[in-house]
Order: sequence, then C-alpha cells, then structure tokens
Amino acid sequence: MTAVLLLSGSTRAGSTSTAALRTLAALEPDRTRLYAELVALPAFDPDLDADPLPPPVARLRAALGEAAGVLVCTPEYAGALPGAFKNLLDWTVGGHEMPGLPVGWVNVSSIAAPTGGRGAHDELRTVLGYVQARVVDDACRRHPLSRGDVGADGLVADPATHRVLREVLAAVLSAGRA
Repeated sequence: MTAVLLLSGSTRAGSTSTAALRTLAALEPDRTRLYAELVALPAFDPDLDADPLPPPVARLRAALGEAAGVLVCTPEYAGALPGAFKNLLDWTVGGHEMPGLPVGWVNVSSIAAPTGGRGAHDELRTVLGYVQARVVDDACRRHPLSRGDVGADGLVADPATHRVLREVLAAVLSAGRA
C-alpha cells in the first residue's frame, strides 16, 4: 500500500482534471496509480452490489483496498459532481475500502469558472463523510489550469503545477491509512 490512487471525475478526452493526474502519474510513477475505468462502471444498482460484483466494480474496490490514499481531480457540472464520478462514489458505499482512507483533491477549474468547482468539492466532501474516508485538508488545493496549459502529449509542463501536485501527493501519503 504505497501508491496513491488517482481518480479523475471527467470522461472528456481533453480534460484538464485528467491531464493534471496524468502529469502526476508521469512525475511519480512509483507512488501513484492512475484509475482509468470510470466509463466502464455500470450504473449503480443496489441489487448488483453483492458477490459476485460486476468486474469493473470489483477492480475499483480492489484498487481502493490496495491504495495508500486517494487523490481526486474532478470538474463541476451543473453545480455538482459529474454523474459518472458520482456513480463511482456510489459504488464505494457498500464496500469496506474507504473508512480511514486519506483523500485529497486538486481543483484545476479555470479561473473563469463561476464558483471554481466549489459545488463539486462540497458534494465530494459530503459523500466522503458517508463512506468514512478521511479528508486531508492539507491535500485539498485549488490550482486553476486552462486547456492551453495541457500539451499535445496530454501533460502539463508548468513547474508550478508540478510542485502543487507533488505537495498534495506528499500530504496524502504522510496522512497514512488509518
């Protein structure tokens, strides 16, 4: 349990949220693991939340169970978490992987975003409370990016962004799983 699981809340190919996490995964490959099955998760159905779990859900829960922590980067849609990402979180409620798991997030919403993603992050904090994850406040930061900050390789080259991502990762890792 040394790697932090990186969860993007976006399904968009050109997402700055995903680009930020891809960048961190490239900078810290031994200390991170990028989750890439958001769109593979079936719609949450309590009747399916039993053994045997749908394979994508079983893989999600296994990844969470092995993680030293979680770092989220999600946009906001209509004042809340994107539906696909809320679906991922719904699948964590019936599991036993989240209690005590340190979680942080990086908000990369553009400076033009009216609330800076506040609605999504407030909702994220609420859901994390229900699953008894441990929000690491020192690992929750705002660092606005624009699509122009993302290179053709899908990564962010800006050294200030690298510093923020590494600081947030260090805060999650130093919190340790309870």
